Amino acid sequence: MKKLKIPRYIQWISRVGLTFLLLMSLLRFILVWAFRTPSNKAVPLFDAYVLGLRYDLRMVCIACLLVFLVGSIPGLHPLDKKWGRRVSLWLWTLFIIVFALFYAVDFANYAYLSQRLSASLLNYTEDAKISLGMMWQTYHLTWILIGLVATVLLLLAIIKVNYNFVLSKQKQVPKPARIIWSIVFFLCLGVGIFGRVGQFPLRWSDAFGLGNDYAANVSLNPFQSFFSTLNFRHATYDLAKVKEAYPWMSTHLGVERPDTTTLNYDRYQGGDSLLTNQPNVVLVICESFSGYKSSMYGNPLNTTPYFKELTEQGIFFDRCFTPTYGTAKGVWATITGIPDVQLFKTASRNPAAVDQHSIINDFKNYEKFYFIGGSSSWANIRGLLTNNIEGLHLYEQDDYDAKKVDVWGISDKNLFLEANKILSKQQKPFFAVIQTADNHRPYTIPKEDQKEFQRKVVPTDSLRKYGFGSLDEYNAFRYTDFSYKKFMDAVQKEGYFKNTLFVFIGDHGIKGDAGDMLPKAWTDQALTTEHVPLLFYAPGMIKPARHSFYASQVDVLPTIAGLCNIPTTNTTLGQNLLDNKKLAADSGKSNAAFIIDPEVKRIGIIQGDYFYSYGLNNSSPEQISNMHNNEKVTLTDELRKKYRGMTDAYYETARYMLLNNKKRK
Repeated sequence: MKKLKIPRYIQWISRVGLTFLLLMSLLRFILVWAFRTPSNKAVPLFDAYVLGLRYDLRMVCIACLLVFLVGSIPGLHPLDKKWGRRVSLWLWTLFIIVFALFYAVDFANYAYLSQRLSASLLNYTEDAKISLGMMWQTYHLTWILIGLVATVLLLLAIIKVNYNFVLSKQKQVPKPARIIWSIVFFLCLGVGIFGRVGQFPLRWSDAFGLGNDYAANVSLNPFQSFFSTLNFRHATYDLAKVKEAYPWMSTHLGVERPDTTTLNYDRYQGGDSLLTNQPNVVLVICESFSGYKSSMYGNPLNTTPYFKELTEQGIFFDRCFTPTYGTAKGVWATITGIPDVQLFKTASRNPAAVDQHSIINDFKNYEKFYFIGGSSSWANIRGLLTNNIEGLHLYEQDDYDAKKVDVWGISDKNLFLEANKILSKQQKPFFAVIQTADNHRPYTIPKEDQKEFQRKVVPTDSLRKYGFGSLDEYNAFRYTDFSYKKFMDAVQKEGYFKNTLFVFIGDHGIKGDAGDMLPKAWTDQALTTEHVPLLFYAPGMIKPARHSFYASQVDVLPTIAGLCNIPTTNTTLGQNLLDNKKLAADSGKSNAAFIIDPEVKRIGIIQGDYFYSYGLNNSSPEQISNMHNNEKVTLTDELRKKYRGMTDAYYETARYMLLNNKKRK
């Protein structure tokens, strides 16, 4: 069989691509050599270099693919047609100019801020004259421009040398070989752009999965960091509004040493000396655990009878709300204590917000675990978790013995049982998070459970009346209750059960008609989208109680720390719901829950008797509704001033905290 000859066109593109790949690797080494500080010298960088090579390969493959596709057009072949040569060289020239500019600005930005190039720099174009003046007075722009021109000419010369070298080689390649090599080359470029062989592509958050900010910055290149932040360049805050809201917010949160200048939000949450039998923590983030669909609020379909039993044996908050809708936003609020107020995409996808302080790290002597049935690449959750939770053991679908059942990975029942197997072997105290997924389309109920778990058939009119759109959704909701029972039956046989606090919180609710189960405002104002159960369960350790004062998803970690007697410094909007001083003062009546709907750009606050909301930028009018009954409420000037002030305080403070809640060194 004759050896397939590589077409000259593909040889040329490959040689040029390899040149850029080597150059980008060299620039990464130069970045480390030039800007590595003494404190960063101990950070291992091998994994960062390997990951950086993959990021570089992606950008090189994108450029190569563009030239390859253009050159594949009849009449534009660069080695056979004059115009093809011109167009290809123009494309490479454009890429070289962009390449040189990006790296020049990237190095300058890193020298100033110790961060890679970000799209937020585009905001300075709004004051272009001032920005250019600052640059002229700060940097040697003349020499920089000379260097850029020299770089462009040098790289263009290298491309032409490669072009002439390939042009001098044998021209004739059989058509079958050209077709085969074109297909292979196209697929190789596709794999390089995707970044990995698997379900999810290479993402910027993989850099922060290295667990160190410096290593993450080393692995990125200016193209990856810039385009990853492009959608978030307006994700900022209004400092004047933050400071205006600070006096009320600092008082509301109980800040011990308020300071409008430094915007200090720190609250020290003490505890007595740490107990020798520190309780373990298992926090379950429950997919789509909508309050009105469950048994705890009187739904006649009785979907969660077992969980209702648990609420009667633990501390149950029946008026808990998530700040917004969406699993990624729910995980964010739970782990960080800050509402995700991004109006575009999610905060977990924002590279500028990936560095976050989490109370989980105050559990100093604890092993940390996170169990998810699928992949944490979804919504870049992996970056949030591994970059901010020290020593985290992250388990995903490929780490379990159980088989994947659908797009969300293994079943919730098997997720619980797999987590229990691992937790039962622990010798140290642990803090574990389990994130479920089955109560979500496609509403899969595994074949292995269909004998023990009996599907039920309910008339369509009854389903719709009590909040369900289909039998599949109804039975999937019931299957979550089945999975909770399987989990608790299993853990009750383990030695760690008696010294463990189990916490269950919905990631979000589901919009729908709550009928007579809840006041009319909950349906009319779509509060069913955010209303979820919150349960703290530890038989023998805590006294059962049911609370109807307001709670928020951001309150989960501070409350867990309080129950576990863990000293912590709280820096965000969450509060300890069971703080004795606060409960003694007003029995939780001053509690508030902030709500944001990014889809319609509407924000609001639940506090006291009312839910108040309005549309950002006057997109929709103000509304106020009674949270306890169906009586109509008149929005007086007094109510407007009070509730508008609270709403804006939460919103502006959350925007600020998203970008200023850095990990404590």
